[in-house]
Amino acid sequence: MRDPRDMPSLFASAWAARDAEALGALFAEDADFVNVTGLWWRDRAAIVRAHDYGFRTIFAGSTLRVGGVACRDLGDAAVVHARLHLEGQTAPDGSAAGTRRTVLSLVMARRDAAWICVSAQNTDVVPGAESLVNQGGVLRPADYRRRGA
Repeated sequence: MRDPRDMPSLFASAWAARDAEALGALFAEDADFVNVTGLWWRDRAAIVRAHDYGFRTIFAGSTLRVGGVACRDLGDAAVVHARLHLEGQTAPDGSAAGTRRTVLSLVMARRDAAWICVSAQNTDVVPGAESLVNQGGVLRPADYRRRGA
C-alpha cells in the first residue's frame, strides 16, 4: 500500500470479501496481531488462519465499517488508529450478537517504497467504562468516576 492511512479501509475490504488471504497480505510475514480478548497471533499464517475461521463462523454475516482514522508518521514507520464498527456477529448459541465498536491500533513499516503492517491490536470500546475488574474470574466493566455517588 502507498499510504499507511489506507490500512483500515483495506482491512475492511478484505473483511467484506471474507478473504483471509487478502487480509493476511496486508501484514508482514512476522507480524503480530492481538485480538480483543488478548489472543496473540505471531505471524501472517496465524493471522490468516484465525481470520479464516472467524469469517466462516463468528463473523460470517458481519459488516465492518471504518470510522475515524488517525496517523502518526514516524518516517519509515507509522502508527495508525482507526475506529471500527462491527455489526452482524453471531453469538455462540447462533443468535445475533449486538453491535460492537473497537479501536484498531496498527504499527506500519515502510518497506521498498510500500507500507505493510507489522503489529495490530484490536480493542473493544466499552461505553461508560474506564477499566475492567476481575470479579470471581469474570471481567466486568468498571467506572471509578461513579464510586461513592
